[in-house]
Amino acid sequence: MTARPDQIEFHFDPMCPWAYQTSLWIREVRELTGLRIDWRFFSLEEINRREGKKHPWEREWSYGWSQMRVGALLRRRSQADLDRWYEAVGRSFHEDGIRTQDPVVHRGILEDLGYGAAVLDEAIADPTTSDEVRADHEAVTGTYGAFGVPIIVLPGGDAVFGPVTVPPPTGDDAVRLWDLTLEFAHFEGVFELKRPKTRDDLRMIARVFEPYLRARDWQTIENPAP
Repeated sequence: MTARPDQIEFHFDPMCPWAYQTSLWIREVRELTGLRIDWRFFSLEEINRREGKKHPWEREWSYGWSQMRVGALLRRRSQADLDRWYEAVGRSFHEDGIRTQDPVVHRGILEDLGYGAAVLDEAIADPTTSDEVRADHEAVTGTYGAFGVPIIVLPGGDAVFGPVTVPPPTGDDAVRLWDLTLEFAHFEGVFELKRPKTRDDLRMIARVFEPYLRARDWQTIENPAP
């Protein structure tokens, strides 16, 4: 069996419902194994940008990108602060259907976390927070050809897209999936292992994603994966 690492990088976009579900699972793995998670950013707005449209960093406010700029400012304090923020934003958006992409709403979440509403304004006023989000995004796309999230980067340089899991397993099953993920990453020539989704599967996913579908203010655009 492939040895379990002590630390990983986990790339996410706070607007991605798939990444959020996987983040619940990897936190469970952390709780049970002592794994350290270094949270990193990825922009679905940029990867799926239509030709001729502005880049997210060129807009005054971009739904996912601007929220990650808040996360970048908090990450300067600690990974723990970023972790708390992503957990709260993810739960609010993906479980409670709260529009965290609204700056007024997001300021309220920051207040509830004890960070203060001014963190949002400080993050947006500081152009280097955008530089940090962009650096994370370009590192994972340039190095690994990332086309979506979740992306897990393992020590030594292997990277995995996924696992895509709804609902995420808990307890022993969470650790078993972690071991399976590590074994999958061991085989360099294996690029994809995918379960077809039945109609019942799609109905279940639609139920889980209902808060996200209700809270989003955009039509999802997804460029084909390579």
